Amino acid sequence: MPRTRTLGIGLTALAVLGYAIGVAAPYPGRAASIVGVMVGVTLYAIGSDGGGSQ
Repeated sequence: MPRTRTLGIGLTALAVLGYAIGVAAPYPGRAASIVGVMVGVTLYAIGSDGGGSQ
């Protein structure tokens, strides 16, 4: 699961960067960065250990 969490962090950071660039200079498809943030946060959330017993 740590790989999923790392992927979520990376995707979220990349999507936020894409959104910031899209605010400065609008480009086609910049709305996809919002989807990237949502997917990244989801991957981060499911990649956590959940605090359950092992």
